[in-house]
Amino acid sequence: MKNILITGAGTGLGKSLAIQYSAEGCHVYLVGRTLKTLEKVENIIKEAGGNATAIVCDITAHKEVQRTIQSLLKLTKIDVLINNAGTGCFGPLDSYTNEEIDQVIATNVKGTINITRAVVPVFVDHGEGQILNIISTAGLRGKKNESVYVASKFAVRGFTESLIKEFEETAIKVTAVYMGGMDTPFWDETDHIQDRSRLKSPDEVAKLIVEQNSGQAEIFIDR
Repeated sequence: MKNILITGAGTGLGKSLAIQYSAEGCHVYLVGRTLKTLEKVENIIKEAGGNATAIVCDITAHKEVQRTIQSLLKLTKIDVLINNAGTGCFGPLDSYTNEEIDQVIATNVKGTINITRAVVPVFVDHGEGQILNIISTAGLRGKKNESVYVASKFAVRGFTESLIKEFEETAIKVTAVYMGGMDTPFWDETDHIQDRSRLKSPDEVAKLIVEQNSGQAEIFIDR
C-alpha cells in the first residue's frame, strides 16, 4: 500500500485526489489548516473502506512543517507527496493588499518548498519517491488580473523543473501538473470567474491526474 501525503486536502482538488487515491488502495495523509474539513474527508474515505489520516499543519511555517513531518515519519513512510495547497488574489495589481500578496507567496511558493524540503530526505534515504506539484495553467502563461497568482505559479514551475534536473539520475520522480480553473471553493471569495459552470469539476480533474500519472515530468490536463 502506497502512502500519499496531500496538502490542501480538505476541499477542492486535494479532497478529490485523496478520495481517488484511496479508492486505488493508497493510505492518504490529509494535510491542511482546518481539522473540521480534513476530518470530513477522512470520514468519507473510511466509510468507503479506505484509509486516511487527518493532519493539521500550516505549511507556511517551516518549523511546524518539520516537526509535523518528522513525527509522521516515526510512524510510517511517505511514498508520494502531492503539493496541492494554494491560494490566490485577483484583480489589477494596484488592488492587492500587502497581506494578500504575502499570503499567496507564503502558501503557494514557500509552503510548497517547506514541505518538499521536509519530505525529500526520506525519498533520498529510500532511493525512490514522487513529488507532484499542482501548478495550473497559470504557471504556463501570464493572465489578466492574476499577476501575483501567476508569479507564484511560475515560481513553483521553476522549482519543479529544477528538482527534475536535481533528481534526474535517481529513482525520485518529480511531476508538474497543469490544469485550468476548477469549480471549487477557491473562487468563493472572488468574482474573478463569472461563470463557474464552464469549469471542470475537481473530481474530473483528479480522475485524469490519477489515470495519467506514471511518474513523467509533466501532466497536462489543460494548456
